Amino acid sequence: MQALLVNVDRISAFIGKVFAWCIVLLTGAIVYEVFARYLFRAPTAWAFDVSYMLYGTLFMMAGAYTLSRQGHVRADFIYRLFPVRVQGGLDFVLYILFFFPGMLALVYFGWDFFTQSYWQNERSSISPNGPYIWPFKFIIPFAGALMILQGIAETARAAIAWRSGAWPDRLHDVEELEVLTLKQAQAAREAEMAAARRAEMPL
Repeated sequence: MQALLVNVDRISAFIGKVFAWCIVLLTGAIVYEVFARYLFRAPTAWAFDVSYMLYGTLFMMAGAYTLSRQGHVRADFIYRLFPVRVQGGLDFVLYILFFFPGMLALVYFGWDFFTQSYWQNERSSISPNGPYIWPFKFIIPFAGALMILQGIAETARAAIAWRSGAWPDRLHDVEELEVLTLKQAQAAREAEMAAARRAEMPL
């Protein structure tokens, strides 16, 4: 089970890191547009379409990777004080009640959104001779499917924590400084508590 969960993390990480290169393309497109517009007085007709498609793709395709790294915003200032079993049970229930219905709706309606665009051979109406936008709309159900896959792994982790009282390992690649600081502070508190318990033990 652990190997399967980590493999799902690897899939999410790989896809997230591949699509992270959209930020380089997006930066290049915006820089080119700024130079073309203000230096050469020759604004492009494609920069706006390209920029919103690249940004939207980057935003959507980073979702599963962010979920695998527990990077989504959550109000956990009380949650983190709960025992692991309570955290696992709470996560499990919330994934079932809210996460999966939302993601299934995203896939269902996103697929309909994409197919309508595809059969109409829809093009952007923002610029003359706008690009085809049905490939961009395909990102919506695809990102939703990836979120469901990662969500299944997270729900399984929550169930394991609920049952065993310990969170299973997950794939680690990078850590934000804030996360590292919190982990170090937690480790220091646990070491102090352990030392205090040893000091209280009778000889």
